[in-house]
Amino acid sequence: MCGIVGYVGTEVRAAGAAALLRRMCGALAHRGPDGEGVHVGVGMGFGHRRLSVIDLSAGAAQPMASADGALCITYNGEIFNHVELRDMLEARGRRFRSTSDTEVVLQLYEEFGTDFVTHLNGDFALAIWDERRRCLVLARDRMGVRPLFHAWRGNTFYFASEMKALLQVPGIDAEIDPLALDQIFTLWAPVSPRTIIRGVSELPPAHIMMIENGEARSRRYWSLDFPDADERADGRSEAAIAEEVLALLEDATRIRLRADVEVGSFLSGGLDSSAVSALAARLAPGRLRTFAVAFDDPEFDESDWQAAMAAALGTEHHTIRCGADGIAAVFPDVVRHAEQPILRTAPAPLYRLAGLVRETGLKVVLTGEGADEIFAGYDLFKEARIRRFCARQPSSAIRPHLFRRIYPYLPGLQQQTPQYLAAFFGVGTDDPADPLFSHRPRMQTTAGAKLFYSDDLRAALRGYDAAEEFAACLPSAFTRWHPQHQAQYLETSHLLPGYILSSQGDRVAMAHCVETRFPFLDHRLIECAARIAPGLKLRGLREKHILREAVEGLLPGEIRGRPKQPYRAPDSAAFRDQAAAYVDDLLSPASVGAAGLFNPVAAARLLAKSRRAPLAGFRDNAAFAGILSTQLWVREFAAGATRMRAQPAA
Repeated sequence: MCGIVGYVGTEVRAAGAAALLRRMCGALAHRGPDGEGVHVGVGMGFGHRRLSVIDLSAGAAQPMASADGALCITYNGEIFNHVELRDMLEARGRRFRSTSDTEVVLQLYEEFGTDFVTHLNGDFALAIWDERRRCLVLARDRMGVRPLFHAWRGNTFYFASEMKALLQVPGIDAEIDPLALDQIFTLWAPVSPRTIIRGVSELPPAHIMMIENGEARSRRYWSLDFPDADERADGRSEAAIAEEVLALLEDATRIRLRADVEVGSFLSGGLDSSAVSALAARLAPGRLRTFAVAFDDPEFDESDWQAAMAAALGTEHHTIRCGADGIAAVFPDVVRHAEQPILRTAPAPLYRLAGLVRETGLKVVLTGEGADEIFAGYDLFKEARIRRFCARQPSSAIRPHLFRRIYPYLPGLQQQTPQYLAAFFGVGTDDPADPLFSHRPRMQTTAGAKLFYSDDLRAALRGYDAAEEFAACLPSAFTRWHPQHQAQYLETSHLLPGYILSSQGDRVAMAHCVETRFPFLDHRLIECAARIAPGLKLRGLREKHILREAVEGLLPGEIRGRPKQPYRAPDSAAFRDQAAAYVDDLLSPASVGAAGLFNPVAAARLLAKSRRAPLAGFRDNAAFAGILSTQLWVREFAAGATRMRAQPAA
């Protein structure tokens, strides 16, 4: 895993090109401590920061040119099927100078042109310069594991793994995009390709872009797709389907263990990471090392489950214990690496966990992320099913009690009356055809934090509806899918790349130059899971039913049967007892007023309220984390102030 930068165009003078590329690379030094390289050609330049994982020799250094010098690549990521691709290319007569997967990608492009990307099974963001065509090709992996951003400055196109590298380009500034901010305060993440910085875009997942003759064009090369709701279900037995799921998961894990360095595994104590760790322990040479976060607060802690699973697998287990002060101490660093405001503190403990991995000398870990999206593991899917159930009989006083069953870990919700639960979860139930039906309660609760917006921000957003823009981006086939598959698509296509794989994934791990790998996000397994009937994924209120059946015999019964416990961390409570001085400073009326995004009086009241007692409820906690992280973002990237301009929706 690495960091990449580059440009194509005439704005950069040859004499200063290498220096600019090195400045951009320097902003990504945390992503690649093992080497740096630049390549400058006529009207183009590439830079690379290297984290060496496959082929540690100098022969695999980047940017890498083809044998005839007509192609050049700078590449971030891993191609897990590079062994099979190399065999295929050698059978076609090609010869290699290194054992790196980078050279495989380069020769694959020579062989198949821009269709090369469909052969890749991996997590990647890359750029190839084709001198013959004078064309720059960018590509990003199917699920958006690895980031890739770009921006135009004059007639020159720039790209980088992180936006902070683009900010090294003279004339590209961190001007906040109010629409992106509103999308975060509605949907938790900007709607791709929009980013929090006006004028900077991201290449969406599963897209390839060509920049040629001063123009950019892009296309999607892969899509998450589901059967039509009325399509006949798979006629195979449940056991046969479970067998296929296990075989694909095992192979996905096997090829993700390919590396010339040791590979470890995260172990949360839940079903997904336990399954991945169990397969890795079986497949990996030597004793597997596992890593986990434990919390001082028992409401969030799963250390007993982690210890039980580690003992069952015989792994060398490492734990980092996280208290409130530990979250507050690293939160500014987390926001700097995430590069956008966040509504939860959950990335902070994972940032510390990645630090622990690096301290033990590892560069690569497997994780269980992705299973909840593709096998319907989140409570939101159960919630949507119950809401549709309630909508068919809105006067029922019994059905709202079902919401208590799916949120046993939320003590505040357990104390609510059936009338409150019916009203809270009843939002949107009068319109079951709404494409965002499943996510309306979450969006409404999140959007409650908008009460803290400043008048200027409200003015900039006048007439704008983030949810409406999101709904307009959905594929035409969406309306034909089963409601559960619609909900899974929303979660998988937006929240997964925009927040889970970004703020809780690549960014906090690569802050410590640790590469995370995701067996559940192998596209073969994703396509298999999408074809499985909704009832086999969510059976009644039993989430991930078919996955649980698939891993029978792999995990202890208490782990396999354990209900889903979402990963969470203390939010505003993390900043109460030993609040860092920066919190008082950033949430002071002077600082909030200078930034111009939130109401200084309302923000001060929220801070004072949090100091008197722990904030209760998602809205206040999301508002606290959202305002604080936005203030941190403004201080880090925009020198403490913002300019507010209204702009039309994309």
